[in-house]
Amino acid sequence: MTPLPLRLHPDQDLRLALQEVLAHHDVTAAYVLQGIGSLKLAQLRFAGAPAATELRGDLEILSLAGSLSVDGAHLHMAIADAQGRVSGGHVAAGCIVRTTAELLLVLLPEYQFTREQDMVSTFAELSIRNSIGVTGATGK
Repeated sequence: MTPLPLRLHPDQDLRLALQEVLAHHDVTAAYVLQGIGSLKLAQLRFAGAPAATELRGDLEILSLAGSLSVDGAHLHMAIADAQGRVSGGHVAAGCIVRTTAELLLVLLPEYQFTREQDMVSTFAELSIRNSIGVTGATGK
């Protein structure tokens, strides 16, 4: 495991910047352990919703966590608006940094994360393999 503190700058796309980290460090697996900062535009998909909801304004990132793979990111975030109202959900593309985003990632060069269609959930779910080909536990 390799810890990687990261700071994003104004107008960066949060999700895109995190995907670029994998390519830059030549790894296929990472976790976002925590993130704080601010956004001027958030795209969150709420539980069970078919599409993301756009939120605009001065938004504070209260927490951000998730997994990163070459097939995409699975990120969840809680944000607060200028009145302190909190929203949370799945991070979609188009979350734009307002002033800063301070993140702690852990790179996992000994693992490969991919997203594979799950017959039960019907979604592309995380598939975990380590460098010797052992698949991660599924909880079943």
